[in-house]
Amino acid sequence: MYRLTIKDILEATGGVLLCGDENTEIKDVCINSKEIKPGDLFVPIIGERVDAHRFIESALHTGAATLTSQHTDIVVSEKPFVYVSDTEKALQDIGAYVRRKFKKPVIGVTGSVGKTTTRQMIATVLSGCLNVYQTEGNLNSQIGVPLTLRRIDENAEAAVLEMGISEPGQMEILSDMVKPDICVVTMIGVAHIEFMKTRENIRKEKLSIINHMSPDGVLFLNGDDALLAEVKGDTGVRTFTYGTGADCDYRAENLHMEDYQYVYDFVHGDTRVHVRLNALGKHNVGNSLVGLAIADYMGLDLEKAAAGLSEFKGLRQKLIRVPGKYTIIDDTYNASPDSMKASLDVLEDLETTGKKIAVLGDMFELGENAEQYHYEVGKYVATKKIDELVVVGDLAQHIMQGVQDSNSDINCYSFKDNGEVALYLLSVMQPEDIVLIKGSNGMHLDEVVNNMLG
Repeated sequence: MYRLTIKDILEATGGVLLCGDENTEIKDVCINSKEIKPGDLFVPIIGERVDAHRFIESALHTGAATLTSQHTDIVVSEKPFVYVSDTEKALQDIGAYVRRKFKKPVIGVTGSVGKTTTRQMIATVLSGCLNVYQTEGNLNSQIGVPLTLRRIDENAEAAVLEMGISEPGQMEILSDMVKPDICVVTMIGVAHIEFMKTRENIRKEKLSIINHMSPDGVLFLNGDDALLAEVKGDTGVRTFTYGTGADCDYRAENLHMEDYQYVYDFVHGDTRVHVRLNALGKHNVGNSLVGLAIADYMGLDLEKAAAGLSEFKGLRQKLIRVPGKYTIIDDTYNASPDSMKASLDVLEDLETTGKKIAVLGDMFELGENAEQYHYEVGKYVATKKIDELVVVGDLAQHIMQGVQDSNSDINCYSFKDNGEVALYLLSVMQPEDIVLIKGSNGMHLDEVVNNMLG
């Protein structure tokens, strides 16, 4: 990380030092008083339920300094208090300050689905040739991105940063902080449509990632997404598409599966590189493809760049083989209609002599049309070669209705809670059976997985 002092914090935020030494060194920034370490600057965020200013005293038992928007006069303390009008804005100012110090390429990744996997795959590809820094965990929000920027490795040769939004106007804030040199938009789905109202609004918000891009920057769009492909010539910046379509600038050809891994040829102009991808799902071909596209754009060795994809281990979606029992596709981290359909594709593609079972739970933040989106997933389930559908949750009943209205031969079952789902699966599954378990994080379907792993 870059060396910072309170003097730097004052310059970044325009804050006022109420007490303490401006030469105090700041090792990291922390927003959780329970996690603060020696040398940390505590940033008390005012949330919907809790104002973290109440934890300043306890945080300073360990931390080095604090921001505050509630102490406006001189404070008696050996440790620095820096007054700012808005602690969240000040946190973002600190992130932007550090970003200005980092002079190497920064890749910003956004989209309705696949941000994390795409970011991880880009980092994996570039790491074949460069020292790469990337977003830690899920620090991709208005608060997470500045924490990510503060921790950027000053010795890194490139940074890959995930940028997530849920409401209009948020991408403008993130773009101003990150100032990406290269931007990636993975796809436009209906995640957070409750706040954005339409997919076109979501697209407009996602594309504002380019608003603070460097003048010679470049944008990569998923050409397999119709909403993105149609705006390629209207972005106002240099733009490339990637995907499986013949008209994509960077594309995958000869795509097939070998030993649960996708294999394809990366093609751009006269360049052709053979790729083996250690990841489930055709959608992850595109996620890996844009990593190689960026490596090609940066002039890196594509053979070295592609090599890491055969050992890729970054997916939240996990294939768990329980010897002598069954196979579980654990995709319980989160869900949207698009990601649920992609996971159903994975289930269908896996070869087995046993049954294929889909356990699907509610999807959240879909707004007033939530029931319809669930119903449409059910209609999609009906097109898949699977044997059973198990649903849990009120909204998921509409998934089952969609299957039943399609006159499908898929057997459908509904349970009231995760415990019942686990008991059912444990009673019926055989060694060659495969079960997909997926729903929004708030459905806690990981409980089903844990019970099955016993």
